Amino acid sequence: MKALVISPQPFFSPRGTPFSVYYRTLVTSELDVKIDLLTYGEGDDVDIPNIRIIRIPRFAALGNVKNGPSVLKLFLDVFMFFWTIALLLRNRYDFVHAHEEAVFYCWFLKPFFRFKLVYDMHSSLPQQLSNFKFTTSRFLIDLFKKMEDACLECSDAVITICPDLTEYVFDHIENKEKHFLIENSIFETVKLKNVRTAHNIDMPEYVQGLNIKLPENKKFIVYAGTLERYQGIDILIDSFHEVVNKCSDVFLLIVGGDKAQVDKYSLYAEKKGLIGKIIFTGRVEHAVAKYFNSIASVIASPRCAGTNTPLKIYELLASGIPIVATNIYSHTQVLNDSVAYLVEPEPKDLAKGIVNALKLDQEHDSKIKNAMSLYEQKYSREIYVEKMKQLLKHLSKC
Repeated sequence: MKALVISPQPFFSPRGTPFSVYYRTLVTSELDVKIDLLTYGEGDDVDIPNIRIIRIPRFAALGNVKNGPSVLKLFLDVFMFFWTIALLLRNRYDFVHAHEEAVFYCWFLKPFFRFKLVYDMHSSLPQQLSNFKFTTSRFLIDLFKKMEDACLECSDAVITICPDLTEYVFDHIENKEKHFLIENSIFETVKLKNVRTAHNIDMPEYVQGLNIKLPENKKFIVYAGTLERYQGIDILIDSFHEVVNKCSDVFLLIVGGDKAQVDKYSLYAEKKGLIGKIIFTGRVEHAVAKYFNSIASVIASPRCAGTNTPLKIYELLASGIPIVATNIYSHTQVLNDSVAYLVEPEPKDLAKGIVNALKLDQEHDSKIKNAMSLYEQKYSREIYVEKMKQLLKHLSKC
């Protein structure tokens, strides 16, 4: 089989974190599918067999592509549209695998080129317009909604990444058999071409290139992710103020965020009297974030809003480290009380959960064991590969 995969984001760039596209493409190639991957100019080439990466111009003067909708992405997607046409004119593909908004122009082109279309739905695009405050125009949001509905209906297969999106899709398609829930649940090291990357888990205390010295003889509470408002970083800082009053040997690592966000929350922590007890690393490579998670005594996910399951949750399940997460749907689609310390998104509840997770008792050990077992049973690489096989089998029958 031969496929055209369209990824409207930097590939591969840790800044754009297109891990879901990488793993989807990696496993598809392992299943003997030859792939043309059309993507933005920004990013590094990956070392995957059976793949040819095709990039539109870089336009470096316009800056880096950020997560979520943007004017820059709209500009770049115009070029993606014309590159897609050129590839469809020159090649015969068994199917076209469109990630996110790429499905819109594939939906338009499908009647002309008569290809099988896979819509890889990482989120509801109309919801993104609102969530990222790209527009408040009811007309634009409704237009995107109608386009998304049409794309769902015309696609030969639809992939969703969490139960919330599955429920959304089931409300909008008649043929439920064309839907596949394939969580972004694998997390092996990304292999880049001709790029030196630091994936050594035994990093020194002065973490590579960051000039950060971690304190000795401390139990690390680690949060790794973006510092957007919905992530509940203020709740985490407030809770840590409670934790240090009960456990003197703890230290908080907050990994991620741009300079403005780090400055904002550093000032907030200073006002709480937590200077010297928290380190903000800012945005780091994925391998470095993994290192920080690996030294944690507790990993916290204080998210206070949202419905999509965070990608990191699957890796945390398999980590052998206790998870403290807020009891919201974003988490409980995957987590439950047997595998994690679920708490309300309030400082006192989060603090209580962290303190309990630090105890090396039977509950601590039981949750870790159950979490690792859940990952193996429902989200392991073997399960992921089997789901991709079922998708390809479905497409061969369309």
